[in-house]
Amino acid sequence: MSDKIYDIIIVGGGPGGLAAAIYGARSRLATLLIEKGRPGGQAATTEDMENYPGFARGTTGPGLMEAFTEHAKSFGAEIVRDEVVKVDLEGKVVTTKSGNTYRSKTIILAPGAVPRTLNIPGEFALRGKGVSYCATCDADFFEDLDIVVLGNGDAAVEEANYLTKFANSVTIIVIHDEGILDAAPMLQERAFNNPKIKWVWNSTLAEIKGDGLVESVVIKNIKTNELTEMETNGVFIYVGTVPQTDFLKDSGLEMDSRGYIITNEQMETNIDGVYAVGDARVKYLRQVITAAADGAIAAVAAEKYIAEEEGFRKSVLEEERPVAVAFWSPMVQKALEMMPSIENTVGAYGDKVKLVKMDTYRNQRVAKRYGVTKNPTIVFFHKGEVIATLVEDAINEGSIRQVLDKLSK
Repeated sequence: MSDKIYDIIIVGGGPGGLAAAIYGARSRLATLLIEKGRPGGQAATTEDMENYPGFARGTTGPGLMEAFTEHAKSFGAEIVRDEVVKVDLEGKVVTTKSGNTYRSKTIILAPGAVPRTLNIPGEFALRGKGVSYCATCDADFFEDLDIVVLGNGDAAVEEANYLTKFANSVTIIVIHDEGILDAAPMLQERAFNNPKIKWVWNSTLAEIKGDGLVESVVIKNIKTNELTEMETNGVFIYVGTVPQTDFLKDSGLEMDSRGYIITNEQMETNIDGVYAVGDARVKYLRQVITAAADGAIAAVAAEKYIAEEEGFRKSVLEEERPVAVAFWSPMVQKALEMMPSIENTVGAYGDKVKLVKMDTYRNQRVAKRYGVTKNPTIVFFHKGEVIATLVEDAINEGSIRQVLDKLSK
């Protein structure tokens, strides 16, 4: 294990992880990003990207992700190619497949998601031999051939349109009734107007056949259960994604039944100092722009967490003298009125006692940790231990002196 302690370790190098690296490194935080493959995640396999702001004429996924990567590096972010296989989220330690161990003050999880498989006969045997989940990766292998796309969401329809640049024909197999798709209206219109695209409705795939290479598919009509075999040279499958969170199952991290990580709006998980961003977290929309936004939020939240935790540790927990921590808010009139009396009473003890004022809005995490729900509240510490707590009307010169007289002897 290296002696170095990073400020932020980011697990995963998709757009969410890379955006977090940009924001973290730009804030002068020691930032390490660990990615098992090529940085960019699924976005790096999407050739045409027309909805990323600032690129009215479109851009490419690989090009945009390369720009993200270089941007992060330009601010000093370290990027290591390795796979994280074990995490101690409470201790902020990650271990990689190569045997390296890294420590950090915070962790941002951006493991992403991968295409869901059908688990039908022939799918795995012919994977890479005509079965694909990535048009950008494999489209040129199917030039002037006839291929099949399964799915009807944005990814399926968008990639089907892209595949027509290479293939002779693209047949989209849709589970819905004729004319019904889940893709965005603009993508639907483009596909319906594409002369190379054909449609099979109310259907799914039952089997993929071939001797070494894909030769045909067995299509099942979900209303009649009728099976029909159709010749094809390739199959592209787009039926959703699976979060890559298996390595987090025993980490204490809260996830939903599908394995997606649960966070709040600050990207905070149920473990202090641990954040999750991108496609692997529970969210409404999984797009490059939302992943990048997640990463920016998480890095800023991590920066504030570090400042709050380190500031509190140095000013309170590591202090040898008794410390009176006055939790208050300038937005609460009662707290405003009482603070001068609190300052004068504690100040009368001179250097024997230290007073620390904490705005509960800016220090929500610390306030919550010590059960502070009302303004003002005074929590008395001595050598890192809580000795007493006074809340609102219980705070007066006499009650403060009663505690401090015992502590300052």
